[in-house]
Amino acid sequence: DVLLSAGTPQMQTMWVILVQAGSLRARMLQVIPDAFVPDPHPSPVREVRLDIEGFPEIRALRDEVRRLRAEVSWKDHEVVAQSAPMQRLQARAQRVAASELPVLIVGETGSGKELVARAIHEASDRAAGPFVAENCASLSEGLLASELFGHEAGAFTGATGRKRGVFELAHGGSLFLDEVGDMPLAVQAHLLRVVQEGQLRRVGGESTVRVDVRLITATHRDLRGLVRDGRFREDLFYRLHGTTLELPPLRQRREDIPLLIDHFLLREPPARKLELRPAVLDVLDNYPWPGNVRELRAEVMRWKVFCHKRVELEDLSPELIAPKAVGPGDAATQGAACAPGTTLASAVRSAERAAIESALRTHQGNLSRTANALGIDRHTLKRKLASLQLARDLCKGAG
Repeated sequence: DVLLSAGTPQMQTMWVILVQAGSLRARMLQVIPDAFVPDPHPSPVREVRLDIEGFPEIRALRDEVRRLRAEVSWKDHEVVAQSAPMQRLQARAQRVAASELPVLIVGETGSGKELVARAIHEASDRAAGPFVAENCASLSEGLLASELFGHEAGAFTGATGRKRGVFELAHGGSLFLDEVGDMPLAVQAHLLRVVQEGQLRRVGGESTVRVDVRLITATHRDLRGLVRDGRFREDLFYRLHGTTLELPPLRQRREDIPLLIDHFLLREPPARKLELRPAVLDVLDNYPWPGNVRELRAEVMRWKVFCHKRVELEDLSPELIAPKAVGPGDAATQGAACAPGTTLASAVRSAERAAIESALRTHQGNLSRTANALGIDRHTLKRKLASLQLARDLCKGAG
C-alpha cells in the first residue's frame, strides 16, 4: 500500500495519483475532505481505492492530454492526412492509441507503416517508454529469434555473452514488428507464447523474463490467406489483429502529395523552398507511385540536391515521365501518352523497364522481393534484366 498524508488543515493538501491502468491501493493517514474520498464515513486511518475514473475533472484533463498528444504525434511523424482515407485512418489510430489493444497495420511497402506505428506509440500512455522496431523479413530464423527474444552466452556459435532482445529493450513501451507475415513458423510459436504469457525465455536460457510491451505489427501480405495456406499460425493471427488499420497506398490518396512534398522540403533537413511548375505537379499526380511515400520522399530529397529555385520537368527522375505500370495491388490500368511515332512494342518495353527499375530501387536491389512485388518469378526477372540491359549496380544477390 501507498501511505498518503494530508498534512495540516492550513496546507489544504490534495493527493492526486495518476495510474497508467486500473487502480491503486492507498492508505490515508489523516482525515481529508469527503469530496475527494469515495468512503462517506471519515476515520483517522482509512483505506481508499483510488481510481482516476472517480475524478471527472482529472479524467477530462487526461483525455485532453491524450487528444493533443495524438494530434502532435501524427504531425511530427510525416503522417499527412488531408485525404479522406487518411483522415479516417487518423481518427481510428488515435482511438486505438488510448487503449492497450495490439494493432496490425496492413499496407504496401513504403506506404508509411512504421510512421503510423510511431505516431500511435507517442499518442499513447506509453509515450515516455521506448519505441523499438524490428523487421522480421530481414533475418534468418535463428538470427530473428535471437533479435526478438535475446540469447544467453554460448547459446550458439559466436554468442560470447548475454544479449537482450527487442522485447526486453521495449519493456514499458511499444514494440513494432514489421513484415510479420514473413516470420518463420518456428519463431511464430515463440512469439505466441510471449504474447499470451507476457514472458519470454532467451535462446539458450532456462529462466523466464517478464516483459511489458504494447505490440504493433505490420505486413504487406494477406495474413488470412497465409493462415489458409498454413504459412501463418491462426492462433497468433487472432492475437495480433486486435485492431487492424489499413494504410492506403499513395496513388489512392493523391490529395496528400503536395502536403507531403512541403513536409519533405521544409521539415526535413536541409530545409529548402522550391517552386514546382504546374507541369511537374501534373506528372506527380498521374504517376502511380509503386514505392509509395518512400519513393516520393527519395524524389524530393534528390530535388534538394540538384534544383536551385524551382523544379522543372527535366529535373524529374526518368521513370516518373516514362509510361508506367501500376503499383502492386492496384487492379486499375494506367494509360500513358506516347510521343508521335512510338510503336506499341517500344512503349511496352519502356513501361516494363521503368516498372522494374522502380521496383528494384524500392526493394534496394533485392531480386527476390522485386520479383514478388512485380508478380513474376526470380528467373523471369533475371532474364528481363539482361534483355533490358539494366545496370547491375541496381541489383544485389543477382547470382
